Amino acid sequence: MLLTARLLAKKAKSKHILVLVESMVTGHHKNLVRERLADKMEFIGYDPLVGADVLFRERKKLRSIKNWKEKNPVI
Repeated sequence: MLLTARLLAKKAKSKHILVLVESMVTGHHKNLVRERLADKMEFIGYDPLVGADVLFRERKKLRSIKNWKEKNPVI
């Protein structure tokens, strides 16, 4: 019975997710990581198709990422 309870238990949600962000001007897209509970991404970044800084907005969630901060520490 203990084994069954362990198999049916909910899995812990990951803290970070991989999201697709897209340029509002040309449709150029990038994949970035953000925290699950943070607001949707919106930032000004470089678009190589235009050669200038443009607005990027999050389009969709791609997948969850476990232990991302441990593998990629901030320096």
